[in-house]
Amino acid sequence: MLSSGVSAISYEYPETVLFRNLLIVLLMAFAAIAPIDASAGGSAVNIIYTGALHGELEPCGCSPKNQSGGLTRLAAFVSLRKTALSPYLLVDAGNSMAGDTPQGRLKVEAMLGAYNIIGYDAVAFLGSDTSLPKAFLTPLIDANKVPAVFEGGGRVVERGGLKINISANGSAPRPGMLNILLTEMPVAEAALLEGWQVIITSSGEVMAEPRLRPEAKGGVVVSAWPKGERFGILTIDVDKAGDLKSVSHRWEALAMDAPEDARVRGVLLAYDEKVAALLKDEERKAASDGPYLGAEACAACHQPFAEQWRATRHSGAFKDLERVGKSKDPECVKCHTTGYGLEGGFYSKTTTPGLAGVQCEVCHGPGRGHVMDFSLPMRPVDESLCRACHTRENSPEFDFKTYFEKIRHE
Repeated sequence: MLSSGVSAISYEYPETVLFRNLLIVLLMAFAAIAPIDASAGGSAVNIIYTGALHGELEPCGCSPKNQSGGLTRLAAFVSLRKTALSPYLLVDAGNSMAGDTPQGRLKVEAMLGAYNIIGYDAVAFLGSDTSLPKAFLTPLIDANKVPAVFEGGGRVVERGGLKINISANGSAPRPGMLNILLTEMPVAEAALLEGWQVIITSSGEVMAEPRLRPEAKGGVVVSAWPKGERFGILTIDVDKAGDLKSVSHRWEALAMDAPEDARVRGVLLAYDEKVAALLKDEERKAASDGPYLGAEACAACHQPFAEQWRATRHSGAFKDLERVGKSKDPECVKCHTTGYGLEGGFYSKTTTPGLAGVQCEVCHGPGRGHVMDFSLPMRPVDESLCRACHTRENSPEFDFKTYFEKIRHE
């Protein structure tokens, strides 16, 4: 008879604490993880799982009160709790690599380096992961000793006296073992597969709790939380015949102030440096006759509006990136500057200093045509425009009406 329980536990730590307080916090954290009981002659194991990260190394940090996750915090969580979690298994269900772009390749390199440090037992390469050329991916997998599982393949590990078949082949469960399938199938489709005690999908579906599978004669299906905002822990108890006796589950959402692993942080700092090297100021010059003019040009006729803008967080958006060392990360720069990636838009602080920050033309469109003909109207501002950057992941508290009043001018 299967039973499942769900809890969302967040471990929050201050940045600096006295040793005594830190010891108390760690003891409480260990106590929060119930020891595994296999007293009935079977075996029990914790399955820690991720998937569907799509290249997300860590939250962007735009909303630190509301964001969670990140490889540095996952690494610290596992490292600090190895004894309490043991025996445990750490797997990734795929769709976690970034795309095949110059920055995406640097992310893959950093992610596999972090996975090596964290100590994954199996990492599936499925779906979007397969867009990466083997000539690029295989050497990185080998160099980082990543236990890769490709579609149709699998590997067998032992944990707590239990033989475990971890596979990406839905038709290859093994008798006499605990069978774990890593897949990208939708939950409803995966739930129909027989022979698998545990199915972990990277389909991107958000599930508050596991799905039990009476339609497939037992077992459980879970879906990895997208972008790594949370990671799951399945605690399963298996009898001597290899059948599941019980299943419990919980999500871990590690807040931005949770402990970090210094080694993984070092990997991400190296990644930041390599991303910055992608932008070479001397390789491109600002287009002086481009469509973007910058806020100072707008201020010539709209001084009151310009003064109001200077008092908003939009005006200092690029300085925020400089403060955290992300001023040369394209994924961050695009929402903290004016016209980045567009003709005549921001390129770098050196070549286009007048377009740093979220200026008038981000909302109202390029201004050169308007200056040449004042009868041409500027673009009106609507919610869809703001949502391009104020996404659920980056700005979870965003409410258009509330935020618009902070920048509104007539």
